[in-house]
Amino acid sequence: MKRTLLFCFFLFGLFVESQAQLGNRKPINRAEFIRLMQTVAAGLNENNGRKAADCFTLDAIYSEPPNKQIYRGRDRIFEFFGGWKGRPKVVQMVWHHLTFDEQTQVGSGEFTLTNGSSAHGMVSVKIREGLIGNWREYFYQSALDWNGFILQNPF
Repeated sequence: MKRTLLFCFFLFGLFVESQAQLGNRKPINRAEFIRLMQTVAAGLNENNGRKAADCFTLDAIYSEPPNKQIYRGRDRIFEFFGGWKGRPKVVQMVWHHLTFDEQTQVGSGEFTLTNGSSAHGMVSVKIREGLIGNWREYFYQSALDWNGFILQNPF
């Protein structure tokens, strides 16, 4: 009985410590932001919704304004990314530019997303606890590749 009680206290201590570590994450830097965003793209490209969704906080909000789509929480984002079955069509996401303000923990990126048709767009994100807390995206369907899409204003 004593051993069981000690073991329970030990497990409880581990749980409390892990929760404290999650709540005490420091702000991330630019390199960590780029790695995080590349992990989202890699998860989508591998049809691994869990890998992509794990880049988001548990209470994250993913939206396409004004009300085209909105997903609240990592579990809903995971389902949007294909859930356990994966998406029916393979998705390819490529980042073209990623920027990040370490002070505000706000970043953005231009991307191309292909899944049978192509879309080029932009996303703004807010980082909380080292993960994506808010994701707001805007995109345009286009038959053009990236270079054709930005032809009049490349940089």
